Amino acid sequence: WDALPGLVTTYCPANNEPIASVRQGNLEDYEETVKKAKEAWKVWADIPAPKRGEIVRQIGDALRQKIKVLGSLVSLEMGKIFVEGVGEVQEYVDVCDYAVGLSRMIGGPILPSERPGHALIEQWNPVGLVGVITAFNFPVAVYGWNSAIAMICGNACLWKGAPTTSLVSVAVTKIIAKVLEDNNLPGAICSLVCGGADIGTAMAKDERMDLLSFTGSTKVGKQVALMVQERFGRSLLELGGNNAIIVFEDADLNLVIPSALFAAVGTAGQRCTTARRLFLHESIHDEVVAKLAKAYAQVRIGDPWDSDTLYGPLHTKEAVKMFLDAVEQAKQQGGSVVCGGKVINRPGNYVEPTIVTGLPHNAPIVHTETFAPILYVLKFKEEEEVFAWNNEVKQGLSSSIFTKDLGRIFRWLGPKGSDCGIVNVNIPTSGAEIGGAFGGEKHTGGGRESGSDSWKLYMRRSTCTINYSKDLPLAQGIKFQ
Repeated sequence: WDALPGLVTTYCPANNEPIASVRQGNLEDYEETVKKAKEAWKVWADIPAPKRGEIVRQIGDALRQKIKVLGSLVSLEMGKIFVEGVGEVQEYVDVCDYAVGLSRMIGGPILPSERPGHALIEQWNPVGLVGVITAFNFPVAVYGWNSAIAMICGNACLWKGAPTTSLVSVAVTKIIAKVLEDNNLPGAICSLVCGGADIGTAMAKDERMDLLSFTGSTKVGKQVALMVQERFGRSLLELGGNNAIIVFEDADLNLVIPSALFAAVGTAGQRCTTARRLFLHESIHDEVVAKLAKAYAQVRIGDPWDSDTLYGPLHTKEAVKMFLDAVEQAKQQGGSVVCGGKVINRPGNYVEPTIVTGLPHNAPIVHTETFAPILYVLKFKEEEEVFAWNNEVKQGLSSSIFTKDLGRIFRWLGPKGSDCGIVNVNIPTSGAEIGGAFGGEKHTGGGRESGSDSWKLYMRRSTCTINYSKDLPLAQGIKFQ
């Protein structure tokens, strides 16, 4: 990473005190970094995939050794509680472990050829340079999902983290660079440019960026997608989510209450998989709301680095304003605030975890993703209507139902069920495992990261036909003589 004058101050969300000033890169820095990354790729692509996996294994071990201090830095700069900060680093470690095994498994099939003396195979090669733009809410894990998989596929990476979490970006990059350099490899295989929208725009428009992975808002993601498509480039989008939990009358409420609490309040409502809508069958609505409000009252609010804290601050002052605006809109549209709805009187960007009832399923505010701990609780009567309500928002990231009805579960998982990329049963909308593909449909962007066959997005596929005979038969039995 490199930078010239142009300082950005990062602040601690728990008290709004400055932490450090970080030099931001300009377009000249970006240009130099891309050149170095492309040169480094030539070295990296020649290394066999299992050997690349060994380097990624070492990166995972280096992160393990610093997991608590890096988790503390995430808490300090992003604002999430310490256990979530450590958990985020653990997620990167887990993806490294996963990628090590994957490095010996990626590849295409040998297909049967209809022509005698011919072999038909699929060859997978790295795309080249993968740009990764990440958001403030997961300043370690999302880069980990991308970089670990991209690296074993044979790609170099260029990362632009959120300007408000620049210290985390620098710390992670230094850990990776040391591993690379200890193995006599160029640190530019995993490059970093700290910067703002000018750097992001340059990445989106740059034809040397063979894949651009963008995590952020739907609004900005659309701009990125259009810029990348303008040059016929390849993008991987992880955008917003307006996620719903549906609770049927036969649900186990001992699972529902802690699940809804974690999904709505975890990370102060700043996960892309945060539950923002809670659909309750009318027969259990009042009971669940009462129990959930009681659980909300017991949430321990405090400094994110305090081990007893369950709930920390929002990331910025702007997020607090968005929270207040959303609560006011909910009231104006007919909602009742059951609990929360106010700013907490203490230093930092703290707001009360909030439950709103009484709104219709199609209220404008219910269809608006607000990155804050606001849960809209809505009544329903029938399965068919609530499945439709789950799908009526523009985003399609995560969803969950709570029921014991086996038929309903498989209808939920089927073609007329949830249209989301993550479809859960009897667990929260958040807290995905790394072994599955992570991502969503519609305005969530359609991209997939982490597990399953997400690795294919970081590679290009060639269908190769090899004639090892002395004849030249044509496909489909065509004669050309």
